[in-house]
Amino acid sequence: MNTHNLASLDWGILATYFIILFAIGIWASLNRKKGSSLFLAENSLKWPHIGFSMWGTNVGPSMLIASASAGFTTGIVSGNFAWYAFVFILLLAFVFAPRYLGANIITLPEFMRKRFGPSTRNILAWYTIVTILISWLALTLFAGGILIKQIFDIPMWQSALLLLFISVFFTMAGGLKAVAYTNVFQMILLIIVSMTLTVVGFYKAGGVEGITAAVPADYWNLFRPNDDPDFPWLPILLGYPVMGVWFWCTDQSMVQPVLAAKNLEQGQLGANFTGWLKILDVPLYILPGVICLALYPTLKNPDEAYMTMVTNLFPAGMVGLVLAVLTAALVSTIASALNALGTVFTMDIYVKKFNPDASQKEIIKMGHIVTLSGALLSILITLTIDNIRGLNLFNVFQSVLGFIAPPMAAVFLFGVFWKKTTTRAANMVLTWGTVFSLSIGILYLWVLPAETYDFWPHFMMLSFLIFVALSAFMWAVSTIGKRPQSQNILNYGQIPAPATLVVILWVALVLVMVGLYIFFNGH
Repeated sequence: MNTHNLASLDWGILATYFIILFAIGIWASLNRKKGSSLFLAENSLKWPHIGFSMWGTNVGPSMLIASASAGFTTGIVSGNFAWYAFVFILLLAFVFAPRYLGANIITLPEFMRKRFGPSTRNILAWYTIVTILISWLALTLFAGGILIKQIFDIPMWQSALLLLFISVFFTMAGGLKAVAYTNVFQMILLIIVSMTLTVVGFYKAGGVEGITAAVPADYWNLFRPNDDPDFPWLPILLGYPVMGVWFWCTDQSMVQPVLAAKNLEQGQLGANFTGWLKILDVPLYILPGVICLALYPTLKNPDEAYMTMVTNLFPAGMVGLVLAVLTAALVSTIASALNALGTVFTMDIYVKKFNPDASQKEIIKMGHIVTLSGALLSILITLTIDNIRGLNLFNVFQSVLGFIAPPMAAVFLFGVFWKKTTTRAANMVLTWGTVFSLSIGILYLWVLPAETYDFWPHFMMLSFLIFVALSAFMWAVSTIGKRPQSQNILNYGQIPAPATLVVILWVALVLVMVGLYIFFNGH
C-alpha cells in the first residue's frame, strides 16, 4: 500500500485527525498549572485516563500488525500475551500500587532507593533509561517508520522525525497530562476503527460458521500441547509471569499513569479498566488475522494481513481513518516513553546527583532538554537498527524481553515481599544478574541459535529458569552474607483497604477472564 491508494477524503481525514490531536495537546498544556510538574500530571489522573494511558502505551503499530499476522498463522493462541496479563495488572493494583503511592514516589528507581539505598537507585535509573531508549523508543520508531515508509514512500529518518515531532510536542507542552488526555481520544478512535474492521470482515467471511469452516480447528485454543514449537502451554504458564511482573508492575513507562493517580482508589480502578481493555486485544487485533485467512487464504506474507483487510474491506475515507489510528498508536507509545525517560533522568539523576536544590522551573527545563536529547538519540538507534539486515527484528525483540525481565522481576518481588533482602543482593542481581541473563540471551539468539541447536528449551521456559536461578542467588546472598547493622525496611504508611467498588470490579474481571479461558479451551 502507498499514497497512490489514498483518496482526497483519506487525506482530509488524516489532516482533521492531526488538527484535533494538536488542539487537545494545546488545551492540556494551557490547563496545566504554571510551574507544576510535567511528570505526574499534578497527581490528577482519574481511572479513564489511567486505563487508556496504560493500554495506549501497550498498543503499538507493531503490535497491531504482528497480532494480525499471528492470528493469520496460529489463531488466537497469542492472545495469552494479552489475556494472561490480567493477573499481573491485578498484582499492580493490590500489591505494588498501594506501596508505590504510600511511599510517595515519582519514579521506580526512587522506590528502590527508599528500599535498598542510593546505590540501587543509581543502577536502576540507568537501567531504566537504556531500556526506554531501546525497547520503547527505538523499536517503536522502527516499526512506525516501516509503516509510514510503506504508505508515504519517505525515508526511515524522515518517518521517525515526523513521529517524534508530534510526540515531543505533547510531552513538552503538557507533560503527562497532555499524553493522558490525547491517549483517551486516540484509544477510543482505535477501538471504533478496529471493531468496525472486525465486524465488516466477520460478516464478509460468513459469520461464525463461515470462519470456523475456513480455518483449522485448533485456531480457537488458548493452550496448545507442550510439544508445540511456538506456543507450548507450560513455558507460557511459567515464563509469562516473569515478563508480566516486569512489564506491568516495574516498568516506568507502564506504571507512570498509576503513580499520577488522584488517589489509590482511582489508581486501582484505572488498572482494572486496563484489564478490561486488554480483553479487546483479541477481537480487535488478533481476530482480523484469523478472518483474513478465511477471506484471503492465498496471502503470502502474514505481516500484510491487517492492511490487506483494510484496503479490501474499507471504502475511501475509512482507509485514512485507519492510518490515523496507526499513527495514534505510535504517538501514544512514544509520548508515554519520552515522558517516562524525562522523569527518570531528571528526578533520579539530575536532581539527586547534580542539583538537589533545583527549582520547579529548572526541573521542567531539564525535562525538556532530556526529552529532546532522548528523541534525537532514539532516531540514531532507529537508523542503526534499520541498517542491520537479515534479522527478523520483531521476533528477536519478543525473545529479548524474556531475557531483560528476570533481574527486574526478582529484585522488585524480593524487595516488596521479603524484608530480609539485602542491598548487596539487589545490586548484584541488577548488575551481574543482568549480565548473566543477557549473555544467555545472546547465546540463544546469535552464538548458538535455537533455530540451529535443538538443546535449548523454549525462550519463555528459559526466562523462568533464569528467574528461579536469580531468586535463589538473592536468597543465598541475603542469608549467608554478612548482615548489615541496619536494614532498609520501607515505610508505606497505613495501606488502606481497597474500596468496595474496586473489589467488586476486580472480582468481575477475574470471573470473566477465567470464563474466557474455560470457553476457549473447550474446543
